[in-house]
Amino acid sequence: MGEKRIEIVTESMFYTLMAFTAKDGSGAEAAAFTERISNGRVRLGPATIYTILGRFEKEGVIKEIRRDGRSRIYTLTGKGKRMYENECRRMETCLRDAAKGSF
Repeated sequence: MGEKRIEIVTESMFYTLMAFTAKDGSGAEAAAFTERISNGRVRLGPATIYTILGRFEKEGVIKEIRRDGRSRIYTLTGKGKRMYENECRRMETCLRDAAKGSF
């Protein structure tokens, strides 16, 4: 049995994808971007960000494009861009549904 494919995009995963849509970078840069863009609401500690990066790399969502000293610099693949776009559409649908009101 192989490892499960990414089916659910968590908030931490979504913000990591968002960071790499903004620009290629390291895990530390993605974590800093996330904290900045969310006004400190979402903080990705080293264990979280590097777990996400490892899984994303294994699944072909990101790929390493170079090393900068000890930092690994990543870029989104086509699969990663599609994942981000699909998640944005999913959330937009959820918000439209929420705007319809209660039952």
